Amino acid sequence: MGLWIQFVITLAMMAVSYILTPKPSQPKINPEEISNIPTVQEGESIPVLFGTRNIKGASVTWYGDLRTKAIKEKTGK
Repeated sequence: MGLWIQFVITLAMMAVSYILTPKPSQPKINPEEISNIPTVQEGESIPVLFGTRNIKGASVTWYGDLRTKAIKEKTGK
């Protein structure tokens, strides 16, 4: 009888823990950050550097995916 009580209490605690877990919010993209990205103009050269250098006014050819997407991963088999 004692084993079943422990099992029920464990399941109840797991359910309460799951219910009380805070859900993460989706990150927001700031439009001001997007407008400040330096871009390449047609005819502008792209420097190729060797070693350590400081570049002022660098051009960015690719910035990345600006969309957000939730990561859903299945675990177990």
